[in-house]
Amino acid sequence: MLKMLKTGKIVTDLSKEGQTELILPGGQGGKGNSHFATSTRQAPRFARDGEKGIEKEFILELKLLADVGLLGFPNVGKSTFISKVTSAKPKIADYHFTTLVPNLGVVKGEYGDSFVIADIPGIIEGASEGTGLGLQFLRHIERTRLLLHFLDVSGVEGRNPVEDFKIINEELKKYSEKLATRKQIIVANKIDVIQDNSLLDQVKKIAKDQEIELFKISAVTGEGIKELMKRVSELLKELPKEELIEESEERVVYTLKEDKEEFKVEIIGKDYIVSGPAVERLMGRVNIQDNESMYYFQKQLTELGIEARLKEMGIKEGDSVKMLDWEFEWTE
Repeated sequence: MLKMLKTGKIVTDLSKEGQTELILPGGQGGKGNSHFATSTRQAPRFARDGEKGIEKEFILELKLLADVGLLGFPNVGKSTFISKVTSAKPKIADYHFTTLVPNLGVVKGEYGDSFVIADIPGIIEGASEGTGLGLQFLRHIERTRLLLHFLDVSGVEGRNPVEDFKIINEELKKYSEKLATRKQIIVANKIDVIQDNSLLDQVKKIAKDQEIELFKISAVTGEGIKELMKRVSELLKELPKEELIEESEERVVYTLKEDKEEFKVEIIGKDYIVSGPAVERLMGRVNIQDNESMYYFQKQLTELGIEARLKEMGIKEGDSVKMLDWEFEWTE
């Protein structure tokens, strides 16, 4: 995705295979002296330089292209899960923040059509405000069509899965209202080492209250994974791909016309300063050592309206006119 540096306005979203976009066109090509030849001027000694292109500052933001995103606090089993259902080999260890970068994996046809799944790390309380790694990775789940929200229902970590569920969904809402409404499935993980069934009961209740599908699994033993992945495959056939630029949103495309405010005249001290794209183009065509070229220059001053503007501003015989690096004396 490409955004304007100053405004954050989306210029284009390159999310389709083979997609190309023209953002900044180059300047019009120059013309050699032969182009200006006439029957009476067969070997002109002036030419026209090519025009300069446009310069803008953009932010290039890279986002993962995944169909399914895995959410959950650290150490809830997301990395173990993705290693089970794909060929991805994430680092797996029994401590928080093992995963420091998003892990991508391709789920093959065992569960239906193949699709891409991403383990998104670092989304914790305060993520939308930059705490931990959350803000860095929240943008990656914008591309996903389905979120698997992993909750540890074992009680081993001493966390409350319902509170974790609420905290992460609040972070999604703070980051993007649209993201907060993305389709989710609650994945109650670590049922193989469950210590307190009350935690699972609480998760079941919130899933029922919010009408969210719930699957109980063990990422370690594989229990429940097959049923979960079949359901994911079914949903992906129904869920549309996310378009980050709405149809109603104006797309920003720059053209040379936008920067062609032809010229402006300023009076600084006793000098008349003429500047602008038209002046740059004109001076690129002029050979001030050549009489024919200077005749062309005088003609262009009239045709572009520069001569009339100078007269309107009160220029007098002998006044100085500056154009780029050249300085001329005005004569009537």
